[in-house]
Amino acid sequence: MQYGPEHAELYDVDFPDRGKNLAAEAETVARLIRHHRPRASSLLDVACGTGTHLEILRETFDQVEGVEYAPAMRTIAERRLPGVPIHPDDMRELRLGRTFDAVVCLGNAIACTASADELRVAVDRMVDHLEPGGVLVVEPFWFPENFIEGYVRGHLAVEEHRVVARITHSRREGDRARMEIRFVVAEPSGMRDVREVLDIALFTHAEYVDAISRTGCTVELVPGLALDGGRPNAPGLYLGIRP
Repeated sequence: MQYGPEHAELYDVDFPDRGKNLAAEAETVARLIRHHRPRASSLLDVACGTGTHLEILRETFDQVEGVEYAPAMRTIAERRLPGVPIHPDDMRELRLGRTFDAVVCLGNAIACTASADELRVAVDRMVDHLEPGGVLVVEPFWFPENFIEGYVRGHLAVEEHRVVARITHSRREGDRARMEIRFVVAEPSGMRDVREVLDIALFTHAEYVDAISRTGCTVELVPGLALDGGRPNAPGLYLGIRP
């Protein structure tokens, strides 16, 4: 899945109204990592998007790098994080030639893989970039039993010279979710519409556990720590420790 340039431009605009506290989310991730690896100093953020979490996490970890496949998102991350390597890799083909104390994959990025087989490949590539004893943090999307058919959300962000309305609708199509996102943007030059449709897998808890445990990592679902504050029924965060 790739976000188009217009969506990437608007991606960060309505975070506060969506209930997202980026500083608190980054603190949660850092706390989990440090609990299991107190001396962790290096971190890789896979599917880092526009670099919003990575911008905060680099204040905690001495060495940080990002991976972002979508060019439009990667351009914003590179602009936000000068001097931080942002690699243009697909998470299923990741081979950076080095390892980290922690690897994180947040948001619904891991669920944008096409199948359970691809999920396993992506997790395997992430774990290959972990130091022995390193920490993997993966945020899942909805489980099938948590998904809310016809779920809708709406947000309005008001800036000095721009107003952005964001509306979403989600429906289930087999073992995947179809999320339609529409923006209406009002600017001094006029109004414009932006539309994007995301195809996201509804992997089961068992599929996530299998993908992580088959790498040799321990695996634990930490409930109550979902980072998307506005999404009901969010499962939590998966934590894996490489032996």
